[in-house]
Amino acid sequence: MINILLRIKTFTFILLIVPAIDSFAQPQSGKKGSSPDGSVEQIVIASQLKPARTKINFNRSWKFQLGDQSGAEHSNFNDDQWQNIGLPHSFSIPYFMSPDFYVGYGWYRKHFVLPPGYQRKKLFLEFEAVFQQAEIFVNDKAVGEHKGGYTGFSIDISAAVREGDNVVAVRVNNIWNPGLAPRAGEHVFSGGIYRDVSLIITNPVHVDWYGTFIQTPVVSEKEAAVNIKTEVKNAGNTDQTIQIKTNIITPQGKVVATITSAKKIPAQTVGHIEQLSKPVLNPQLWDPDHPYLYKAVTTLLINNKITDEYQTPFGIRSIKWTADKGFFLNGKHLYLRGANVHQDHAGWGDAVTNAGFFRDVKMVKEAGFNFIRGSHYPHDPSFAEACDRLGVLLWSENPFWGIGGSDKTPEGYWNSSAYPTNDRDTAAFEASVKQQLQEMIRIYRNHPSIAIWSMSNEPFFTAPQTMQSTKKLLKNLVDLSHLLDPSRNAAIGGAQRPLDTNRIDKIGDVAGYNGDGGLISIFQNPGIPNMVSEYGSTLADRPGNYEPGWGDLSKDNGKAIHDWRSGQSLWCAFDHGSIAGSSMGKLGIIDYFRIPKRAWYWYRNEYSHIPPPEWPQNGIPAKLKLEADRLSAASDGTEDIKLNVTVLDINGKTISNNPPVELKVISGPGEFPTGSSIRFAEGSDIRIMDGRASIEYRSWYAGNTTIEASSPGLQSAHLQIQFTGSVPYKKGITPPSPERPYVRFSAERKAVQQTFGRNNPAFASSSQPQHPAGFAADGDLKTWWQPLETDSNAQWILDTEKRLGISHIKITFPGKDVYQYKIEIADSKDNWKVIADFMNNGESISEKQLELPKLPGSFMRISFKDPKIAKISEVEVTGEVLK
Repeated sequence: MINILLRIKTFTFILLIVPAIDSFAQPQSGKKGSSPDGSVEQIVIASQLKPARTKINFNRSWKFQLGDQSGAEHSNFNDDQWQNIGLPHSFSIPYFMSPDFYVGYGWYRKHFVLPPGYQRKKLFLEFEAVFQQAEIFVNDKAVGEHKGGYTGFSIDISAAVREGDNVVAVRVNNIWNPGLAPRAGEHVFSGGIYRDVSLIITNPVHVDWYGTFIQTPVVSEKEAAVNIKTEVKNAGNTDQTIQIKTNIITPQGKVVATITSAKKIPAQTVGHIEQLSKPVLNPQLWDPDHPYLYKAVTTLLINNKITDEYQTPFGIRSIKWTADKGFFLNGKHLYLRGANVHQDHAGWGDAVTNAGFFRDVKMVKEAGFNFIRGSHYPHDPSFAEACDRLGVLLWSENPFWGIGGSDKTPEGYWNSSAYPTNDRDTAAFEASVKQQLQEMIRIYRNHPSIAIWSMSNEPFFTAPQTMQSTKKLLKNLVDLSHLLDPSRNAAIGGAQRPLDTNRIDKIGDVAGYNGDGGLISIFQNPGIPNMVSEYGSTLADRPGNYEPGWGDLSKDNGKAIHDWRSGQSLWCAFDHGSIAGSSMGKLGIIDYFRIPKRAWYWYRNEYSHIPPPEWPQNGIPAKLKLEADRLSAASDGTEDIKLNVTVLDINGKTISNNPPVELKVISGPGEFPTGSSIRFAEGSDIRIMDGRASIEYRSWYAGNTTIEASSPGLQSAHLQIQFTGSVPYKKGITPPSPERPYVRFSAERKAVQQTFGRNNPAFASSSQPQHPAGFAADGDLKTWWQPLETDSNAQWILDTEKRLGISHIKITFPGKDVYQYKIEIADSKDNWKVIADFMNNGESISEKQLELPKLPGSFMRISFKDPKIAKISEVEVTGEVLK
């Protein structure tokens, strides 16, 4: 039990949060709100109006059941047989990169207790995100809903709560919806309350949800101006005149500016107050090498009594994107070297702790990168906070995107035209895209790391008849972004298509070119600020090769820095689950378990000048080493501990052998994603590779935990870790963690033939200036690719960006001729297999079609004998996506 007592002269408000059931405990009959030993467990927070705002972690002690449960919103619903879980939580736990995942409903329930006096307060439930549709009930009443899986929201529950026991129930679904963004994607879309939840207690007059906006319109090393816009909500029934005082506090805790204002706010309205500080002299500017964070403390007073206090971390820095000289931070040129990041972690899926996000950003930073593209949706607020603290610039992206092969497929399962093809869905979809952009900007606008707002990723993967609507929506999003945040530019992410007059790259302020977009001639020095937002895509299991994997930038080796280019961002930092197939999720320089591949060490050596370690060699396994990234963590769902196992020989030297290894809880609280133990085996989804294995471990109980690493015939290793918090683990009373044996989820989905080519990345050994490689994959038969006549090995390559069982290839040439060529396919660009050889062809043709027995491959290459008779107008590749 914790007891935080904060005193003022008049009124004391006490909130008791009483979980109906401890995490992992079965409830005792008739004892709602009981702990496992039958006594009432109370987390007591005694709070008065100083501070007037209380934020309570709401992650513990939830009940969960997969599937739609009739009547689960009612207080008296019997959830005794439901799972006992803590947040963050995913429908898919335990998850290990399966392309399939459960799609449907899931329910969450939680009890909490309020004492008399709560009526004087306003109570809100703040969700950082739920995927993807949430309906919230409190005490049988529907109190709100939210659609959109990547942005947070706040629900006012003040009118629904009551003295004594309260029940919050959340109905969640992750069902594909044609009117919700995104309609397509290549990662996975597991449902759940997969980010943190908080209970906020304020007075009726308070700073609104994410209600401050801090800008630094004047920035230099000598002085800076700080502009603060604050939204104050008067949820009371009487008009109020408030005083607002804002202190600007340095990283060392010194107050460098104080601004005071007054404003009358009518009842049931929101007042907008703008304050400009006096010059902050000799400011400490935020940059990747010195990520200084200031803090604005906003205090609201009524008749000189504090009614709210709200803190906003921020940084003082200036950002400028230019078309001719690249990117500037605080007036100094900075070339952006970055990586794309998805949010998916081994075992836990999307349900990642704040500590896990911090580790991710730290690994990117340690490799020498200064930039992350948050692909392809708003990431967890703690991810942006980690970028702030560690000094990494962040490209924050709205979830409006498309993927190749979706044009002609039936709608559904995130494999559809980026923009709706049915008129009945357009209004809802556009509202969804705009809503999530608004929420993203509101939530993240005070993070100094965020350098730009991106409207999209590859929205050109849309049905041809919707292209004009897509362009109009992008323009509207850019305008909305400028309105919501004039201090940042708006980017069009994935703007490398189309190649005709429908170009989308100049709709925004900055263009992000993915894949071959960094090479296509029309996007070279395009006259607007730009960067290569994706390059690489090197498929590799750990350990992989010690090389950068320039991939799409191989033509100039990735090292050529053009004055007009702001930077380049690798695809990608981490392996992740993908609906495009397990292999297509293995394009990171760090594997799914957060162990670096050798490519990561290459970048660390190149950018941070840290030599790589000695690579482990095969040996005779003798013992195991068990380590942790930290030995203590909070037991509230915000932190975890990353455990690492290494195989050693008799002399204690690391070796690359992969014996099966089991991690097991010997004593104390906590759980693996699979329960009280987890087994790593070579070739399984839960893998040990190159002599190493790793997993994240978390607990919702406080106490000391002992974990054993064992393998048949090897010396075991033990490690003790500690979880801190208010609810202690009690041996013999607290039940053990629930067992969740891993079984790869497999959905019974009808195989769909998809057609690739139009707008997919295309590469060539050479190209004539007016006939680039992309013209053979632009959907226009009037354009074509043609190599230089001096090209002795004329080749054209299509990247379908999926692993397919290829059943049909159609090649259209711009005119009849005797084309002599061969066709090859490959999983990567270095293992080509000839599937058709027409090098000795003597027939004049304008088209060639091949029927194939579902041959596996991701790339297709056409090589010509004579470059003078080498032209391709269009290529189509049809096949099923392989799991």
